[in-house]
Amino acid sequence: MASDRASPASWVQLLQALTARELVEGLGVPSNRAADLLGLAPSAISQYLSGKRLSRQFARYTANEQARAVAREVATRLTQATPTGAEATRILLEGAGDMAASAAGAGRGSRSRGGSGAPRTGPGSTRELTKWIRQRVRVEQAAVAQCMNLAQKARDELTRAIFRQIASDSLRHAEIVASLAPYLDRGISSTHASGVTVEEVGALIEGERKAEAQADSAMVRHLSGTMAVLIESMEADERKHAELLRGLLDSGFPPTRRGASTRAAKSAVGSQH
Repeated sequence: MASDRASPASWVQLLQALTARELVEGLGVPSNRAADLLGLAPSAISQYLSGKRLSRQFARYTANEQARAVAREVATRLTQATPTGAEATRILLEGAGDMAASAAGAGRGSRSRGGSGAPRTGPGSTRELTKWIRQRVRVEQAAVAQCMNLAQKARDELTRAIFRQIASDSLRHAEIVASLAPYLDRGISSTHASGVTVEEVGALIEGERKAEAQADSAMVRHLSGTMAVLIESMEADERKHAELLRGLLDSGFPPTRRGASTRAAKSAVGSQH
């Protein structure tokens, strides 16, 4: 499977589409029942079966055996029992995480074959890191299920948005941790950025700085409650972006690529906050 830069929600949508097909066409489940199992409207099942609701970015996965195998397993788990809404959500999110991790592993593995000169870990440390990865993935998946359960219980859209955001972050965290596994399997414990330049990172920093300068943050003072919480989450994301870019410039590029341009870009990051 090729690796895609997609949101967790996109992987869930892909899994829903493939699972709908497995339920209806593979297991003979009626469309209405499939809709109930997936927590979707019957019209959504019809659109998934016709291919109208699936983005072109993921259309090729409909014939991908790895993706279909995940969907078959999810479909089977959904039909073997009558899961609660939270349990069905957990099954779907776990499947989406497996699908995304498989795609990330296949894509990264094919790009990083050959001598990279990257530091390698010993057998003992590799086992410990692999164990940590599995534990972390389970923790994040449990957090996703809990947050989606709370989102379903919430009675207003803004409260649901808060828990869905946390669930999305936790699923993304699980995907990030799982994407480390192919490297650790080959004993690699350190990598550097490839395909992008320090200058391009600097341009991104400058663009975010200008966008932030144009934002009208004074309006935030007029909001409170869950509205203020959501706005603060956006600002927290911006701070996180700055930390990610600073970290990328600090240690993400090979030492030979660092220099005056790196220092200038790092200075731009600091000027944003």
